[in-house]
Amino acid sequence: MLLPIASLLIFIGTYTPPKGESKGVYSLQFNPTTGELSAPVLAAKLSNPTFLALHPNGRVIYALSESDTVRGKPGGGATAFNLDTQTGQLELLNRQPSGGVGGAHLGLDPDATTLLLASYSGGQVTSFPLAKDGQIKPPAGTQILTGILGPQQDRQDKPHPHSVTVSPDGRFAYLCDLGLDKVFCYELKSATMVPAGDFSTAPGAGPRHSKFSADGKFFYVINELNSTITTFTCAPATGQLSDPRTVSTLPNNFSGENSCAEIRLHPNGRFVYGSNRGHDSLAVFAREPRDGSLQLIEIVPSGGAHPRNFALSPDGSWLICANRDSNNLVVFKVNPETGRLTATGQTATVPMAVCVLFTSID
Repeated sequence: MLLPIASLLIFIGTYTPPKGESKGVYSLQFNPTTGELSAPVLAAKLSNPTFLALHPNGRVIYALSESDTVRGKPGGGATAFNLDTQTGQLELLNRQPSGGVGGAHLGLDPDATTLLLASYSGGQVTSFPLAKDGQIKPPAGTQILTGILGPQQDRQDKPHPHSVTVSPDGRFAYLCDLGLDKVFCYELKSATMVPAGDFSTAPGAGPRHSKFSADGKFFYVINELNSTITTFTCAPATGQLSDPRTVSTLPNNFSGENSCAEIRLHPNGRFVYGSNRGHDSLAVFAREPRDGSLQLIEIVPSGGAHPRNFALSPDGSWLICANRDSNNLVVFKVNPETGRLTATGQTATVPMAVCVLFTSID
C-alpha cells in the first residue's frame, strides 16, 4: 500500500496475549489536513511492544518487549526495526536482551549513541550502545535501584523504574522510580551511566514519566500515584534538579480513583499535557517559559477508558490519545494559541493500544 505524501505514519505499541488481543506493532496513516486515520495494519509481530522510540534519522524504530525471554535469556529487551515509509512495514534489524523483567520504557540520546531501557519489575535500567545503522549492541552497563520505599505499600513494594529521559544536550539521563519516589540522574559516558545525584518527589507521589523543556532548564515529572505534575528547575551544566513545584491533574471536586500516565510538552513550549486514568481525561496546562510554572487551562475527556499514552504531531496541530481499555485511538485538534483540545470525532480501533509514535514520510 503506497502512502500519500500528505500523510504521516503513526505506530502503535500494544499488549499481546495473554494481556491483550493484539499481534504486535501497528501502523496507521494520519492525514494532517483532515485528522483522519486509516485502518490499522500490522507492521511487525512482537510480544508486548508496549513502548516505542524513534531514531533521529527517522528510519529506525525501537520497541520494548515485555516478554519473559529474549534470544533465550530471561527478561525483556529491545528490538530495532528498519522503517519502510512507503509501506509502513517494519523490518527486523536486531534484538538485544536487557536482563531485566517487566520493561516499561525506552530512552534515546539526541545523537543516537545510546539506548536506555527501564525495567519496572526488575528494578534496573540498562544502557545499550547503538551502531551507526541503528542496530542495538550488547549492554554496556546496568544500574540497580535501591533506597527507601514510598508509603503506598501496595504499589511501592520495591524499586520500580518507570521511565528514562535524556537531557536535550545528551549529557544526562533521568530515571523516574515509582517505588522510591525518586528521580535518579546519571551522566552518560560512552553508553555507560555514572550516578550524578537523586532528587525526591512528595512521599507517595510515584513518579512515572518525564519531559524536558527544549532549553533543558525545566524538567517535568508526572506522578502516577497522587495525580500531579512536578516542575523541577534543572542546571544543564551539572544536571542537578531543584525548586520542585507541584500541580494537580484533576478537578478539585473529583473523589474517585485515578492514576496518571503520560506527559508531553507542545512543540512551541507553551503548553504541557498529562493523562488521567480513572478520570479518563487529558489535563492541559499553560507553561510560563521564564520560570517553567504551570497553570491549568482545562481537563477534557479522553474519549475512551484508561488513556495510557498520547502524542502530539510534529507541528503540534494534533493530539492522538491511546485508550487502552476501550481499544481506541482518539484524534484531537490542538489550538496553538490557547493549547485547548477539541475532539474531532476521528477514531480508530487498535487492541490494547498503549503507545503512540508519530513518524514522517519523505
